[in-house]
Amino acid sequence: MESANNEIAHEFRFFRAYKDGRVEIFYNTSKVPPSTDSVTGVQSKDVVISPEPAVSARIFLPKIHDSTQKLPILFYIHGGGFCFESAFSPMFHKHLTSLAAEANAIAVSVEYGLFPDRPIPACYDDTWAALKWVQSHASRNGPDQWLNEYADFDRVFLCGDSGGANMCHSLAVRVGSDGLPGVKVVGMVMVHPFFGGLAVDDEMWLYMCPENGGVNDRRLRPPVEDLARIACEKVLIFFAEKDHLREVGQWYYDELKKSEWGGSVEFVEHQDEFHEFHLLTEPDGDKALDLINKFGSFIKQN
Repeated sequence: MESANNEIAHEFRFFRAYKDGRVEIFYNTSKVPPSTDSVTGVQSKDVVISPEPAVSARIFLPKIHDSTQKLPILFYIHGGGFCFESAFSPMFHKHLTSLAAEANAIAVSVEYGLFPDRPIPACYDDTWAALKWVQSHASRNGPDQWLNEYADFDRVFLCGDSGGANMCHSLAVRVGSDGLPGVKVVGMVMVHPFFGGLAVDDEMWLYMCPENGGVNDRRLRPPVEDLARIACEKVLIFFAEKDHLREVGQWYYDELKKSEWGGSVEFVEHQDEFHEFHLLTEPDGDKALDLINKFGSFIKQN
């Protein structure tokens, strides 16, 4: 007979929970140190934002050709179902190196708290704390020299994939409500955004967030009044045709477009591709390169 300790209480897409309270995440996350990329010249380093709760970030600095030119800030939140992956993983390290080079931007990739060690809403709180940390450099006397010296705080972009894109939305709403003095959030880039949609995904998110508002929780299903408060002028959304989140992503696009927000929103769709294809299955393929190019062009438009 199966041991009582191994009796499964719930099983979801990314983890299973046992009746004794243990949680088993199905994916392992490896990490690599910061470095200087030999091809692009992008440098990276790690910074501590908060020792407790533990919040940190990896900052990527593109090759500097003109030290007087200020660079846009690409504030990035990685995906991973709110329970795995890392700003320090090989996959996201490579991706952010490419984005920083293509966009010619300083990228701040946030390492936030994950379920089960830190259930939702920790990730939302941590990413807000990281954005406030970036703001602390707006007067050029913050703790990080790169941001003080090179960052343009009138050109900040909130960017993320999957669950990270969901958190970007929440940040944009919070900036619209609370303000972020000294910082102008110009745009938002959402890659294959997560807003629930399928019952299994809704149930998983609600399980990870013990104090929730049900399937209509505003973080899962943004209401029209939140969409109207988004604090940026333009939004770019990437879709993958065969993504299981494609339909709910379209819902978000449609709701944003008809809301009272007043900005411009556009989308790019990659045909015959699945969720996170640019990271998981074809990171060096033509469509992944197209995504990075269009991402970079959106940043450089300003």
